[in-house]
Amino acid sequence: MPTAITPPPAPEAKTLSGAVSQLANKKRKIICFSDFDGTIFMQDTGHILFDNHGCGSKRREILDEQIKSGERSFREVSEEMWGSLNVPFDDGFEVMEKTLEIDPDFQSFHQYCIANEIPFNVISAGLKPILRRVLDTFLGEEESAHIDIVANDAAIAADGSKWKPIWRHGDSALGHDKAQSINEARHDAEERLAKEDDESVPLIVFIGDGVSDLPAAREADVLFARRGLRLEEYCQEHSIAHIPFDTFADVRREIERIRAEDEAATGGRGAPARFNPRANLWRRVSTQAAVPRYVLMSPTKEEKMFLWPEAFSEITAKANPAVELKEVPDLPAASAPA
Repeated sequence: MPTAITPPPAPEAKTLSGAVSQLANKKRKIICFSDFDGTIFMQDTGHILFDNHGCGSKRREILDEQIKSGERSFREVSEEMWGSLNVPFDDGFEVMEKTLEIDPDFQSFHQYCIANEIPFNVISAGLKPILRRVLDTFLGEEESAHIDIVANDAAIAADGSKWKPIWRHGDSALGHDKAQSINEARHDAEERLAKEDDESVPLIVFIGDGVSDLPAAREADVLFARRGLRLEEYCQEHSIAHIPFDTFADVRREIERIRAEDEAATGGRGAPARFNPRANLWRRVSTQAAVPRYVLMSPTKEEKMFLWPEAFSEITAKANPAVELKEVPDLPAASAPA
């Protein structure tokens, strides 16, 4: 897939005895979300196809730079890349099957999730038919069926002459707004629990590898970043709390620890061990109508383009850095670690 643009740093979820006191005694259900390319699998499914059956690696690198510079949107560049393919689906899958490497501990981690009734969801900017075929092949159809894939759909001609993404969020310059998808899933989970008279608060876990995952990661209570890749580097650069991991065996150990920690906290009539009280604040300011002043002042143009493409694309076109913005209250100070 194309390299997405760097979003602004997310505020960390910290334990606040006062702010979350209302959550006391509510045992939370864990829900896992994971990126696909570079996280579950070491390679990028889109890159494999583009380099072997489409525009080629050199053109793809040029297109990636156009996204980074703000010259073109992620969605526009992605449409060109997918549109460059001329290969039947099955033939294209052959090269992916030969090239892709799955995280060595992912399958055992996913089996752990099934055994402990922890929903596991893939959230990706890729194409759902491709991701489903890959999971069916590497995990088997029965196990793969336990994974919900939240991604874009696709229209692919039988002879492979035309590949067209069907964007999950057609009004977004990103095609798929991962943050919106996670919030929708959180809302659905809360509604299901409410119907069961269950007052627990879902614990949202996100697992990723690149900065394109940050829009979703900032909506999570716990963030895992693959060690040595760009997401971990970005989190370190911007003091974003995260848990580094080498394989999904590390993710499993940490989730087991978090479950025990959470249970001990709520069992002792305290607040849950981890909670992101600022998620609602981020959702309020991260809109097309309100661009926070601290983001406008950021030295990284990519950060502005990523979350507010409509607002800043006009600035890029006119090459005019001056812009009038609505007043947005300053953010409160971040909470201190527990």
